[in-house]
Amino acid sequence: MRIPEIAPDEEPALNLTSMIDVVFLLLIFFMVSTTFLDPERQVDLELPRAPEAGAEAERQAEIVVNVLADGRVSIGGAMVDDEGLRTALRQAAAADPEIQVTIRGDRKTHHEHIVRVMNACGAAGLANLAVSVLEEQ
Repeated sequence: MRIPEIAPDEEPALNLTSMIDVVFLLLIFFMVSTTFLDPERQVDLELPRAPEAGAEAERQAEIVVNVLADGRVSIGGAMVDDEGLRTALRQAAAADPEIQVTIRGDRKTHHEHIVRVMNACGAAGLANLAVSVLEEQ
């Protein structure tokens, strides 16, 4: 087998095409596999467990209301009082009456606090409610 000789005036070249392809594939892989943070779901809550909790439905426009163990309420990462809750829900209902309200209540919170949020939703004219729970294992 004859080895081709390199001409003296020709410099060896390094082909970077395949390395660039691999770098772009890695970049695309990491961009697709990254989980994006949802600020409403960053509040540290212990959700209650339910034996028949269904999978989360297809994402649609929603407001996430977090009810902490002591009864405090947060919307969009900001703590609100009862009047702030009603105001935020009225504004959301004015923008989209079919918007879903997801109530995330801490496992240790009293049901009266969840009912208070549900009543505020009803007063604002929002009927599309969901309550977040963890599926029992």
